Amino acid sequence: MKRIITLLVCAAGFLFAQAPQRAPGFCLADTTGQWRDLADYRGKVVIVEFMQTTCPHCADFTKVLSGLVKKYGAKLQVLSIALPNDTPQTMLQFAKGHSLTWPLLLDQGQVAASYVRGPSINFPALYLIDGNGKIAGHWEYSPLTKDVFEGSQLSREVDKLLVPASPVPASRKK
Repeated sequence: MKRIITLLVCAAGFLFAQAPQRAPGFCLADTTGQWRDLADYRGKVVIVEFMQTTCPHCADFTKVLSGLVKKYGAKLQVLSIALPNDTPQTMLQFAKGHSLTWPLLLDQGQVAASYVRGPSINFPALYLIDGNGKIAGHWEYSPLTKDVFEGSQLSREVDKLLVPASPVPASRKK
């Protein structure tokens, strides 16, 4: 009996581990002083990027994000979140220097901790959130994820979330 219970508990743990997680909520101020609440973007695909203004990969990644903003328009919201050691001044310089058209928010570490849940983070790190507020993907910059941060993989991931489910053909309905 103990084996069956153990097996059921392990199976349930595996199933729940595979289910998409709800994105932790947050409300942070941007470089203009406006408060941005993740819940305000429900129904859109959201890219939450954790970054630092001194990170060269983060600076390069702004070009990819700019292309996505242009491609998807109102269907996509990008929220870049700077972490300490950044200040409102360094963030404002970064936003102006890279012509950001999306909010750059300042976190003191609490929001990052609710997402990362680990001892360290490689910048940039991003979370792709579907229109229902579930985390659909997560990547941190590394040699293995270059196509996400420098190529077209992120665009393909966004496409998957924006394509409506195909209707079942009438011949297959019972």
